[in-house]
Amino acid sequence: MFLADQWKDYEVLDASCGEKLERWGKYILIRPDPQVIWQTEKRAPGWKKPNAHYHRSSKGGGSWEFFDLPDEWQISYRELRFHLKPFSFKHTGLFPEQAVNWDWFSGLIRKRRAEGREVSVLNLFAYTGGATLAALSAGASVTHIDASKGMVGWARENAASSGLSDKPARYLIDDCQKFVEREIRRGRKYDAVIMDPPSYGRGPKGEIWKIEDTLHPLVRLCTEILSDDPLFFLLNSYTTGFAPAVLSYILGVELVSRFGGHVDSQEVGLPVAETGLVLPCGSSGRWEK
Repeated sequence: MFLADQWKDYEVLDASCGEKLERWGKYILIRPDPQVIWQTEKRAPGWKKPNAHYHRSSKGGGSWEFFDLPDEWQISYRELRFHLKPFSFKHTGLFPEQAVNWDWFSGLIRKRRAEGREVSVLNLFAYTGGATLAALSAGASVTHIDASKGMVGWARENAASSGLSDKPARYLIDDCQKFVEREIRRGRKYDAVIMDPPSYGRGPKGEIWKIEDTLHPLVRLCTEILSDDPLFFLLNSYTTGFAPAVLSYILGVELVSRFGGHVDSQEVGLPVAETGLVLPCGSSGRWEK
């Protein structure tokens, strides 16, 4: 398992009965988690006095119950700084388990940059820019693509807070597949691709994304924009039922067959302070040359 265990400002304090108890900086949140099917005693004190609690509705969706949580606050991971705020469907603007992938590809980027070589990264479904910031901080240039104008603006704010506004980045509001198709026609190449797709989503013009139908074709398209000596390809999935081996198969078929290298796909997890166990948080497939 890829374990994101280097956080100082974030912690899963406990998890039980369909919910996780988290510390985001100095604030305690309770949020639902479909993986938490166990029913253990809620002994951690934060269960009784959170700063906010997201309640899932039996009719779908849900809503926040706020106690004394600010509208917005910040946390840090290493040299990176992130704006957080609660918004619809339980999210805060950051997936902390992805820090383990940030550390992995940052090491690859720094090693290549130490050889005096440039690294260009394409970040698809880039959300609020956690991976973008990590790649920029490691010395890469990044093209950041997301269909949501609000998320792209949020990523720019995170870059500014992290002192990375002057780094070589393009922040674009676009449909990921259509963007890649245009880059193929332009002949543009990238040394690395990061792909963090949702299970289901819509593009800026209503384009429909269903991961089981469109993930493999998009990975195949992305091989057409990789440079002759690509560095890495990161593929994330939060879709329940997608085993890590699914990601390994796709990356093996499309990248290993063409560029060589190797694939390592595993579950991604966060340590749980109360029990010393690990909360599973989806899967990641990593290809590197």
